[in-house]
Amino acid sequence: MSTNTIDNPKKVTTSTVAKMKQAGEKIAMITAYDYTMATLVDQAGIDLILVGDSAANVMAGYDTTLPITLDKMIYHAQCVTRAVRRAMVIVDMPFGTCQGGDELTGLHAAIQVLKETGAAAVKIEGGEQVVPLITRITAAGIPVMGHLGLTPQSVNQFGGYGIRAKEQAEADRLIRDALLLQQAGCFALVLEKVPAALAAEVSRQLAIPTIGIGAGSGTDGQVLVLQDMLGMNQGFRPKFLRTYANLADTIHQAVGAYISDVKSSHFPSASESY
Repeated sequence: MSTNTIDNPKKVTTSTVAKMKQAGEKIAMITAYDYTMATLVDQAGIDLILVGDSAANVMAGYDTTLPITLDKMIYHAQCVTRAVRRAMVIVDMPFGTCQGGDELTGLHAAIQVLKETGAAAVKIEGGEQVVPLITRITAAGIPVMGHLGLTPQSVNQFGGYGIRAKEQAEADRLIRDALLLQQAGCFALVLEKVPAALAAEVSRQLAIPTIGIGAGSGTDGQVLVLQDMLGMNQGFRPKFLRTYANLADTIHQAVGAYISDVKSSHFPSASESY
């Protein structure tokens, strides 16, 4: 299923990821926020692309995800969907669109995201408190990915980005919330920064796929922030992060060489001039 590439861009759908779980095939998800990077990761054969509210951190330099607005999320999602031929694109619902119990506002925001971006699904953080909203959104025909464990939009309530559900009571609540989200119609669930054994147990109990980040290898798939795994965000090295390149050094070297060539008049050469 995930062997499709640029030469065979069969679109990934909710049905695809459901079949991948049934077949025991791991699901690879990555973030993207712009056309160029989305083009490259889609060509590489990624299954799912998350237009995350982490754009607030990665693209805008904020300390948390809270400041990013619905309009800015739509902008980033539009950039990504214009690039993607195969991967399923999922868009984070930003802070403020799904909180407060106003189901109609949340539904309208989710509809706006799909209508204006062409994305396939939205992602919503939270457990039992967002179940009525998710039920309403899925009833409207919009696929929803859930998100439990460390939910970054609740960072101020949590008091930081530490591991969640280490205590039995919170672990039991997470399992209960996961089952409620599945019942509400979620097609998949992100589990962030929870003990590996708990994530594996949730994955065992659910019929829908789980996507882990800092949740061990027992989930049905994994997600990382693209700029993190490419080694672009210097100084950010959480335990769960594996870097597959060191683009920070590559970019520094390339830009440094360009500066040197410009200042020494070695660029442009005669062959690079009209």
